Amino acid sequence: MEISEQLRCLFSGRVEERDESYVIEVPEREIRLDEIEEGGIYQIALLSTPTESAEESDQKQDRTRERGRERDRKSEREHDSLKPPVNEGETRTVEIESVGDQGDGITRVERGFVVIVPDTDKGERVRIEISQVRDTVAFADVVERIDYYE
Repeated sequence: MEISEQLRCLFSGRVEERDESYVIEVPEREIRLDEIEEGGIYQIALLSTPTESAEESDQKQDRTRERGRERDRKSEREHDSLKPPVNEGETRTVEIESVGDQGDGITRVERGFVVIVPDTDKGERVRIEISQVRDTVAFADVVERIDYYE
């Protein structure tokens, strides 16, 4: 059986009748894993497993789910290594490492990613707010100047 890339969770459950409806309960762990959201709308596929015990089916589904999570983690790591490590609106405390040719302070964050901070001097500690993010550089504004001894 081929498993779709859109698969968000996989678990075994029983169909139960309640108040003239039929219900399949979603285990709480599936919500906690951030794969699905309460109140979200999802497509459901029902598969019969008459030749397997419930325990065998659960074990197979657990292995399938773990392979999917491993694939997702690998894809996420690859994607994360390509995107800037800062977001617009984020605040950080940094030390200005150098001053560029145009007089703006320069600091580096994760993976050596450059953040340009106008109106700062080398060695100055400042709290900044990221105002603009590009693929290779970000720009920030000073929110607070921090005393060297703090």
